[in-house]
Amino acid sequence: MELSFDHLHYIAIEGVIGAGKTSLAIRLAETLGGDLVLEEFEENPFLEEFYQDPEHYAFQTQIFFLLSRFRQQEKLMQYDLFTQRVIADYMFYKDRIFATLNLNDKELALYNQVARVLEKRIAKPDLAIYLRASTERLMHNIRKRNRPYEKNIQPDYIEALNRLYDEFFWNYFETPLLIINTDNVDFVHNETHYQQILHEIARHRKGKKIVNFDFGQGLWK
Repeated sequence: MELSFDHLHYIAIEGVIGAGKTSLAIRLAETLGGDLVLEEFEENPFLEEFYQDPEHYAFQTQIFFLLSRFRQQEKLMQYDLFTQRVIADYMFYKDRIFATLNLNDKELALYNQVARVLEKRIAKPDLAIYLRASTERLMHNIRKRNRPYEKNIQPDYIEALNRLYDEFFWNYFETPLLIINTDNVDFVHNETHYQQILHEIARHRKGKKIVNFDFGQGLWK
């Protein structure tokens, strides 16, 4: 049976650093058509300093990301989401996850005041996809891609993010949500794996679904 994606005009993909959000977003845009909205993390002038000295650069880093993502979302709101498809490699709401982890109480209170105002103007996706992975797998991916500003990321930080992401999406009910456990999935190089993900995306219409593919072990390279 031919897969139908006609109901999906706005797809947002999420996951911890190194989960493969951008890779999947690019593949889906190539397969389904539509515009690709990618997080502009490399434009953040505070990011490298944050990984070196989180205490002193967390607030600047978070506010830059918040405003940068909001500018992108403003452009997205100009689309006719009934006739055009948009695929994004992040969700605006996830910014609060990083803020909760990185900011002190006073900084978080100020951040939340700004975020609440901006969130009122954000479009909700037709489908949210959470790419879940173990801390070990995420660290493997981070080291493999070898981005200079990520060289100081520590496993403890990724583990803490993983816990917060799990908590966030376990309590997420705003839109249909597909949670894909990716430790044994290679949707970039393995076409069978990618096609299985496409089937899950096409079939999932409401609520929350957790997908565990049985593709075997030993996929990390």
